[in-house]
Amino acid sequence: MDSCILSGDMKIFVHHIYELQKGIRYMALCTIDKTDESFAIQRLEKSGLEYEICPINAHRLNLFFGKKECINIVRLICNRPLNLLTPEEDFILGTMLGYDVCQQCERYNHRKTLIQSA
Repeated sequence: MDSCILSGDMKIFVHHIYELQKGIRYMALCTIDKTDESFAIQRLEKSGLEYEICPINAHRLNLFFGKKECINIVRLICNRPLNLLTPEEDFILGTMLGYDVCQQCERYNHRKTLIQSA
């Protein structure tokens, strides 16, 4: 991939690397095309960041990257599609990604209520 012409996904990816290097975040998630996978891996390895690839389908993948401690948790939790995570796993992952904690609490309560009423 020509580094001068980046897709929208790759621009976000590169910005997340910048934020990780500056200590703004500990972990990030980007959903990218498989055609961008080798470029992304090269950038992550050059930056010394840990990563975990979770295929979505034949064309797209979820790429988690960041601090080793966080990615080790991703490796334990994300052993299936993200929509199949338990409410607890979803809450942990969202919080680790830096999502608003109050919104994560609302999401957890909603998902837990749906399960209990089923």
